[in-house]
Amino acid sequence: MRGLFVTATDTGVGKTFLSAALSAALIEAGESVRAHKPVVTGVDAQAPSAAVAGPHASASDGGAQGGEQQEWPADHELLAAITGAAPEEVAPLRYRAAAAPHLAAQLAGERIDADELLAAAADAEAKASGGAQRLIVEGVGGLLTPLAERFTVCDLARSLGLPLLVAARPGLGTINHTLLTLHAARSSGLDVRAVVLTPWPGQAGALELSNRDTITRLGEVEVALLRHIAGPDRRALASAGAGLPWRRWLD
Repeated sequence: MRGLFVTATDTGVGKTFLSAALSAALIEAGESVRAHKPVVTGVDAQAPSAAVAGPHASASDGGAQGGEQQEWPADHELLAAITGAAPEEVAPLRYRAAAAPHLAAQLAGERIDADELLAAAADAEAKASGGAQRLIVEGVGGLLTPLAERFTVCDLARSLGLPLLVAARPGLGTINHTLLTLHAARSSGLDVRAVVLTPWPGQAGALELSNRDTITRLGEVEVALLRHIAGPDRRALASAGAGLPWRRWLD
């Protein structure tokens, strides 16, 4: 079994779209996939949030694509629908508040235990291995987002040892956020396979093209592009994911 860990430079930059597109593309290619997201927050809100759904519901970081914006399901529900799992199996911990996991749990009168997170991730890994499945793990927020007391997304990624993908915005501000994320990941010994800029506009301007090239050069990393995805249709997700070099990332 081999898989990928999907993180991001921030919340709302396209982790779920990347995870869903990868999962759909793998399944379309004949692979069996198990998805795992340790914690989902903000389950009462329309998800992904407007900050995430907006760019992917438009043609190119703003322009209308024709037709009304399609509503996306919550992260764990989308991944479950693609992989054929139950939503609660994808995300064992779910909270109503749209906040960092440790705070969302606190507002619900609970406390997230790091050992519980590790056990759930190990269980997902074991089931994927036993079922000859690829494991796609989606983090929460950015790489240093706290999941529990003194336990971050980075800690979880390091415990699983899966190759890392970093979802990032293509527009203004992405260079600093992306380079900082790469520095944190590599300082923790994580194997960064690529940065994925999303949603990549159909007609990229000088800013997006420069950002892509600058991150490639200064970050010494492969930069892939995930195009706009109009809605949560499995075929549309698979088509977008097929444009990514996921076979090489999994090797």
